[in-house]
Amino acid sequence: MSSPIKKIMVYIDGTEQSITAAQYAICLASFSGAELIACYVINTRAMEDLLRARIFLKDEQVEYEHDMEADAERYLNYVNELAVKKGVSITRKCSKGTVHKEIVDAIADEGIDLLVIGELARIRSRRDEFYDESERAMRAAGCSVLIVKDEDRVWEIYESLG
Repeated sequence: MSSPIKKIMVYIDGTEQSITAAQYAICLASFSGAELIACYVINTRAMEDLLRARIFLKDEQVEYEHDMEADAERYLNYVNELAVKKGVSITRKCSKGTVHKEIVDAIADEGIDLLVIGELARIRSRRDEFYDESERAMRAAGCSVLIVKDEDRVWEIYESLG
């Protein structure tokens, strides 16, 4: 019988929770032999909202977008280093747009079997729930979703890999 999970995508957003999710996804890929894709989305929708609200000037938006692109590259490179240390091949994918939509589109485009995300932030209100992009992606994903918790246990499993 072949593995039910052939392609795993881990969503990276620069938080500690997403790095923990990446470590767990690396372990899953190692154990299952699945292909692993790390996905980072530059949230241009949020930048456009800030510009419309006149919080940003156009020049500031461009500078901020460059900073976000550098962050994306830094985090994807870091996750790649984590994978290489454990002998796991990883494909890095970076896109721009509305986070949950970009994740859902990447799942469909890549034929993803499992989306791995970090622990969700505590929801304080229904409004927060609506605006949490990871939560929206989880609910809209066309594949199974794994929410990674217990950072200490994940670290132990990751460190135990060859």
